[in-house]
Amino acid sequence: LPSAREGQSAPPVQVTALGDKAIFADADLRDGEVKLVNFWASWCAPCRVEHPNLEALSAEGLTILGVNYKDEPGNALGFLDELGDPYAAIGADGSGRMGLDWGLYGVPETYVIDGNGQVILRFAGPLTQRAIEERLRPALDQARGN
Repeated sequence: LPSAREGQSAPPVQVTALGDKAIFADADLRDGEVKLVNFWASWCAPCRVEHPNLEALSAEGLTILGVNYKDEPGNALGFLDELGDPYAAIGADGSGRMGLDWGLYGVPETYVIDGNGQVILRFAGPLTQRAIEERLRPALDQARGN
């Protein structure tokens, strides 16, 4: 899917706390570090499919910020308890406002953000191994200036 956001500054972060998980703010997107912003929900079957890949990327040292989209907090926390928590920080987008501002088509969606807060890639759909190798890693290299 095309993205009007690629090459532009990431829209503002508008999330609320999810349980006692560390929350992130707009400044975290512009802290000089490359990261992913991953929109997900416990009710999303493809989110469950991609989750082990997010866990692996997190284990490699990649910072992943999670946006729990239009979900029940208890269900979201249960999802993370069951499958693991790959997120360095997480926030809830209960109303869907942040998703709307970011041009979210559906969940899961993942954005590669460079250290200046610029959107390098928007990937709609689950991050499969193929998607990671063919789309995500090249975008990460671009974000890092490699």
